[in-house]
Amino acid sequence: MALNLEGLCRKGSACVRDRRARRVDLFFRGHPHLADSYLDHAYFEVRARAARYASVLRLPPLLDDPEPEVRATAASRLPASRVARLVHDPEPRVRIVVANRLEGAALLAMYSDPDYLVRIHVVRRLSPDLLPIAVRDEDPEVRRWVARRIPVEKLHLLVKDSEPLVRLVVAERLPEDRLDAMSKDEDLRVRFTVAERCSPALLQSFLEDEDELVRACAKARLEGA
Repeated sequence: MALNLEGLCRKGSACVRDRRARRVDLFFRGHPHLADSYLDHAYFEVRARAARYASVLRLPPLLDDPEPEVRATAASRLPASRVARLVHDPEPRVRIVVANRLEGAALLAMYSDPDYLVRIHVVRRLSPDLLPIAVRDEDPEVRRWVARRIPVEKLHLLVKDSEPLVRLVVAERLPEDRLDAMSKDEDLRVRFTVAERCSPALLQSFLEDEDELVRACAKARLEGA
């Protein structure tokens, strides 16, 4: 166990009694056959690291561990059917692990989660055809992920989004013949992206844009045509 005469970890060694998670993990990496024996260790970091290497058959009790890191580790390895009950776990990081394990209707139900980080993981895995349910999400980062993955024919649902960075993703994905809907956007970054991608006919309108960068982009494209 890499202990010295006083029963403490030797400096620089992988040791299960170390308080540094990396050293504990190195210990179990080198001695995975011992992991089952440490699943009830008093120090949660040891339990969490042991759960990475222990037999899957020994992991179900850890879903009720008082420490979220331990529950999350167990949930990441157990079959999805065994971890579904953690969809209402009080700790978001545990629910994120669950969201990355579930499929179908069970995953869709997790879109109602109150934490935006959990919802991000849900929309990253949902079928794109289901993403219209999230176009009005209260969090702009969730909507950005929706804009990245929603079918192109549904992008119009986000053209007038209140968050410029969401509209920027839309401008990057809309087909050329539909970019006129964003040519008057109030955000410079969105108009610049439209000017970079739009048809020559629409490009003419950007020669009078209020921003010099947009005008320069339009001019350069027209001169290079």
